[in-house]
Amino acid sequence: MHVIVDFTVVPVGAGISLSGYVAEVERVLAESGLTFELHANGTNVEGEWDAVMAAIRACHERLHALGVPRIHTDVKLGTRSDRPQRMADKVASVKRVLGA
Repeated sequence: MHVIVDFTVVPVGAGISLSGYVAEVERVLAESGLTFELHANGTNVEGEWDAVMAAIRACHERLHALGVPRIHTDVKLGTRSDRPQRMADKVASVKRVLGA
């Protein structure tokens, strides 16, 4: 099943500046081969359910390996059964409405 996920990984006990950890999460996603996009408050990623969940797990594993003692992750996800849909499709739909 194809899924679109918006998730935010929050390293707890890792200091004030977290951009290095966020960059590491982005590296993990790049290695996964999934389609993803960083935004100001998290990352969107899409793909097959198991692959996306495995990538999120890999993000946790990587940050723990870097010494982060605790991680809190918020996940929002969406699936469709009536037709295929990608992140780009959703954005394009809103842009069409704005242009109308």
